[in-house]
Amino acid sequence: MGALKAILLYLIIHQTWKITADDEEWKSATATYVKETSGSIIVEGACGYGDLHRATYGKYSAGLSSMLFNRGSTCGACFEVRCVDHILWCLQGSPSVFLTATDFCPPNYGLSSDYGGWCNFPKEHFEMSEAAFAEIAEKKADIVPVQHRRVKCDRRGGLRFTVSGNFHFYQVLISNVGLDGEVIAVKVKGSRTAWIPMARNWGQNWQSNTNLIGQPLSFEVTTSSGRTLTSYNVAPANWQFGQIFEGKQF
Repeated sequence: MGALKAILLYLIIHQTWKITADDEEWKSATATYVKETSGSIIVEGACGYGDLHRATYGKYSAGLSSMLFNRGSTCGACFEVRCVDHILWCLQGSPSVFLTATDFCPPNYGLSSDYGGWCNFPKEHFEMSEAAFAEIAEKKADIVPVQHRRVKCDRRGGLRFTVSGNFHFYQVLISNVGLDGEVIAVKVKGSRTAWIPMARNWGQNWQSNTNLIGQPLSFEVTTSSGRTLTSYNVAPANWQFGQIFEGKQF
């Protein structure tokens, strides 16, 4: 009986840990939307993803207030968002949308945080596309109360590495990151180099001053939970600036 009790206790503790790790508590925030004909909120955002449709985030992209954006380290993270506590504006049943952090919603301290200065610190706010907003609330609303929580990112295909720069400056944009979504560390390796730590330039653009031209490239990517994934020889020796390469997925 002692062994059986020990096993049951382990299972209970393990299951409780899983629930805590996988399902964050709902937090309160607000949300507005930006009208944009293509459905995504912006073509060039503060995370550096460029064309959001090409980056696969599309209409489910969001700009985050300072409190959530965290100086760009939250870029790529995924959130579940639902409209709550407003009988006029929230859609019936409070349906959720899943958003990717792709941009920064700057503060406007010339306006009250209750009227116009939605992204003023320390407010938690989501600036959504019109199409995504319409899935949780009436578009007539200027601003709605929402609840949000971090969720794992479900991505199709592998991590995407977009290379740019010149002979003396090498930069890679990392997108389509599954699970955690947000990258906290990157290393690159050429065929004639050891692993080289890269520095965050801005958003999810990572840089190195090493000349890697003419070498096949491998990448080691670490996300916010400490998971590390290595994609070997992602780019062939004849890679060119501006090209996009696909690696493994978390």
